[in-house]
Amino acid sequence: MYYNLIPLMNKVPPAVFTVATGGTITTVGDYKIHTFNSSNNFVVSQLGTAPFNVVEYLVVAGGAGGGGELVGGGGGAGGLLTSTGLSIAVQTYSVVVGSGGAGSNNKSIAGGNGTTSSFNAITTVGGGGGGAHIVNAVIGGSGGGATGIKNNASISEIGANGTAGQGNKGGNGSGAGPYYGSGGGGGASAVGQNGTAALGGNGGAGTLSSITGNYYGGGGGGSAYLATLNYGLGGIGGGGNGSIGDGTSGTANTGGGGGGAERAGTKTGGNGGSGIVIIKYKFQ
Repeated sequence: MYYNLIPLMNKVPPAVFTVATGGTITTVGDYKIHTFNSSNNFVVSQLGTAPFNVVEYLVVAGGAGGGGELVGGGGGAGGLLTSTGLSIAVQTYSVVVGSGGAGSNNKSIAGGNGTTSSFNAITTVGGGGGGAHIVNAVIGGSGGGATGIKNNASISEIGANGTAGQGNKGGNGSGAGPYYGSGGGGGASAVGQNGTAALGGNGGAGTLSSITGNYYGGGGGGSAYLATLNYGLGGIGGGGNGSIGDGTSGTANTGGGGGGAERAGTKTGGNGGSGIVIIKYKFQ
C-alpha cells in the first residue's frame, strides 16, 4: 500500500506564542500587556516563533521635584523610551521602576531628580530638578525649569538640558521684576515654556503611548511671584501645576515632573511622579 506523504511534508506547524509572567497582566484582543508600577521581574518561560518572538515596550523614569523658595522652576519629566520589535529570550528580566524626586522648599536646593527605570538593556534617566532662588535647574531625562528671579551671579535663568532621545530642555526664567515667572520643566515630547513677567511657564508635553493610549512624561509647571493664579500648568502626561503656594506633585506612574512653588519658607515644590514600565506582546 502506498501513501501520499507530500501533504504531510508541506504542512506548516502551528505557531508558538510567548508565555510570560510579571507585573499586572491585562488582555487586549490577541495581546498581553504587563504593567509594572513598581520594580519586579518579567519572566519569559516560552518564546514565540518568529515573528511572535518580540515585544513592544514603554520605559519611563521617575519625574523630578519642583523648585521652591522663592520662585521655583518646574521639575523635568522622567526620561522616556518606547519601541516595537524588541527581540527577547527565555529568561528572567529585571524591571526597575524609578521613583519621583522630592520637591524643594529651600532657595539653595533644587528639586530632587527622579531615579532611573529599566527593562532589559533599556535604561531611562530620571527627570532633572527645578531651579530655586539661588540654585540652577538640573539636567535629567528632561531638564528642570529655571527660577524666575535672578538674585545671584551663579544663576543663569536658563532651563536645564534633557537627555537626547529621552526628553527635552526646561524653560528659562524671566529674570525681570517686579514680577517673575519661572520656566516649566521639560517634557518627553516638548520643551518647557519660558517664564515671563508675572507668568510661569507651562511644563512640556509628554508622549502618547501606542500601548495604553495614555500620555506619559509631562513636565511640571513653573511658579510665578506676586502674580495671582498666573502659574504654569503641568504638561499633559502627569506634570504637576506650578503655584503661588505649594507646587502640585506629578502623577504617580507617569514620570511627570512636580510643579514649582512660590514664596519663601513654608512653600514646597511638588514631588515628581514615579515611573512605569509596560511590555506588550502577541499571545495567540
